[in-house]
Amino acid sequence: MSVDTTFRNREHKEIVGEPEVVEDGAVEDSAAWKRLKEAARSIASVQVKDGSIPDAAHHEQAREDVAVLVEAVEALRPRFAHDDAYLRALVVDFERWRDGGFGVPDFLDSLVEFQPQQNRVDGLQHLVVFPMYTQNGSPNRHIEAVLTEVIWPGFIEDLERAYTNRLFVSLRFLDFTDGYDTNSAVLFPETVAMREVPTFTWGAIFQDREAARFRTVLKAAADVTRLELPEGAERLAQDQGLTEKTFVMWDLIHDRTHMRGDLPFDPFMIKQRMPYFLYSLEELRCDLTTYRECVALEKKLAARRDEGFGLSDDELEMLDHAGLVQYAVLFDRIFRFAITGDRTRNYDGLGGQLIFAWLHQKGVLHWTDTSLAFDWDAVPAAVVELGDAIDDLYWRSIDRPKVTHWLAAYDLIRGVLTPHPASAWAKGLPDEVLAGPPKGYTDAVLDDEFPLSMFYEAFNRKLQPVILSTSGMTGKDV
Repeated sequence: MSVDTTFRNREHKEIVGEPEVVEDGAVEDSAAWKRLKEAARSIASVQVKDGSIPDAAHHEQAREDVAVLVEAVEALRPRFAHDDAYLRALVVDFERWRDGGFGVPDFLDSLVEFQPQQNRVDGLQHLVVFPMYTQNGSPNRHIEAVLTEVIWPGFIEDLERAYTNRLFVSLRFLDFTDGYDTNSAVLFPETVAMREVPTFTWGAIFQDREAARFRTVLKAAADVTRLELPEGAERLAQDQGLTEKTFVMWDLIHDRTHMRGDLPFDPFMIKQRMPYFLYSLEELRCDLTTYRECVALEKKLAARRDEGFGLSDDELEMLDHAGLVQYAVLFDRIFRFAITGDRTRNYDGLGGQLIFAWLHQKGVLHWTDTSLAFDWDAVPAAVVELGDAIDDLYWRSIDRPKVTHWLAAYDLIRGVLTPHPASAWAKGLPDEVLAGPPKGYTDAVLDDEFPLSMFYEAFNRKLQPVILSTSGMTGKDV
């Protein structure tokens, strides 16, 4: 790829011209990284929720920590020539924050310079340091530092030409500070502390963490349910690298789907307060669209192969992963998603419950004699049917008032899952709520509007220790 050559040439020129000593070996083992990581932790320990350090008693130590951190960034900068503008701006942002007395941090200037989507090169590394919260991790905008590596195999480069998603970046963890020693598997620019909100140009997902958690839960769930894994799923359970690539393909298509289709509202539902089950349907819509696209892609490539048309190595890998994505979507949804997190407005959990119950009621998933089994030939059509039902809901809702769409969405879900016996929605919202503002509808939704079924209650008791063990997990851990 031409971008790879450009990167290597630029890196060579930068390193030759830099006065710093470039350490040999893995960057995560370098003394500079270890100093940076410790300084970041020290600063974070005295920051409050908004990222500031209001207690002047901590300022002297914080100034010393910033000096160490800045020195470490400068020492590491020659390793990251592709991020040189960002790392230079990062130093300026840290020094300005220090000189301003450690108020609410503003790292907009360095954030604007960080553009990882411009160099999606397999194996390319990034040093990322920001005051930020980590989704599904820390809610505080504290200093976090993470070393990452891009995952971008050749077949994904080809796939992206068909499923264009210029903002998507797939990553692997090398090392991180405490905010990522959690369930967080994303790096989003909107989490950074900054004075104003720019146009965001990238979003990153740590596929190694997603793959590692999936494989750990899949193996445990198959054992508990006595499920005989199909050959493709068994390969995923045994191979971390294969699963990472599978999740890259899944997330590439999923991420772009948020902005595509017949959408009656802002798909991310940013700045909107609404019943949490709508988040469930949006995330499930994107996953089931991914599933549907992979079914179609697998059929198309398999037909070309069977008709004697030669497939390139990348096309053969794409064909293989199109089938693997289907297993990943299905098993991650029904095993890990359904029982991860608490029961307070758990929209991902609800999506997992929904697809399990849908497949059971369609007669393609069986829980018989305490064993789980699937009619694999019939599963794709049933999964696609659920995706079609959600798409039809969206299409019809373009012509509906917002709250009418909410009611229709609820009806779709309760046609599959049983609501809580105390549910006001299931009984029928009173006229004063129906005639009032949308807030009243949302307030009437129970935190656990659709409780776990008896299957999932028992499954949760057996799998919860495994689910908890995956916090902070990376590809190196399995």
